[in-house]
Amino acid sequence: MTKSTHRLRVALYLPESVPALLGVVEVVLAGMTGNAFFPGPQPSLASVAAALAELRDAEVAAQSRTRGTVELRDEKLAALLSLLGRLKAYVQGVADDNPEHAGSIIESAGMSLWKAGAGAKPPFTVKAGRVDGGVLLSVRAVAKDATYLWEWSADDGKTWNRAPATKQTTTTLAGLPSGVTCLFRFRAVVRTGESDWSEPQAFRVP
Repeated sequence: MTKSTHRLRVALYLPESVPALLGVVEVVLAGMTGNAFFPGPQPSLASVAAALAELRDAEVAAQSRTRGTVELRDEKLAALLSLLGRLKAYVQGVADDNPEHAGSIIESAGMSLWKAGAGAKPPFTVKAGRVDGGVLLSVRAVAKDATYLWEWSADDGKTWNRAPATKQTTTTLAGLPSGVTCLFRFRAVVRTGESDWSEPQAFRVP
């Protein structure tokens, strides 16, 4: 049987506040624990639960504003978000392997179905920077509180190099191989999840 071309995608609706995020993760853990669709979650649910507990403790400590507690909370938050990203990818893989039950699989994990906007993809432009080896990347805003991830490749997309993420819709990359045609791409991270990577834009670095 040929798989459907309509791929249902996983979305994680992650709130900005840590207490609310903790609740979302608890729902995901409850949904996936003992769930026959997920016999071997990667990362393990135990590791996610441990990261959840560490963030909960760090959040309590951060309320005191004692030196270093906020930084530790942010570190634990980043660790948990990284695990959630990997867990989301695992659920997506299971759903992709079972397209006829994809919707039920995703929702049983305590996650949601991605609802793509109807508009066109935001335009993505690459321009020369102010110095050799530099470029300016720019994209139209996707959402008010979006974070933008940027990557570039000097070998026609075989390997990708990650540039620092930004809250701004523009970023400048420096130190690229001058005179080489590189590929550039971006993706947006919003409360409802991550967009796909944009179509790579080719540009000869000055």
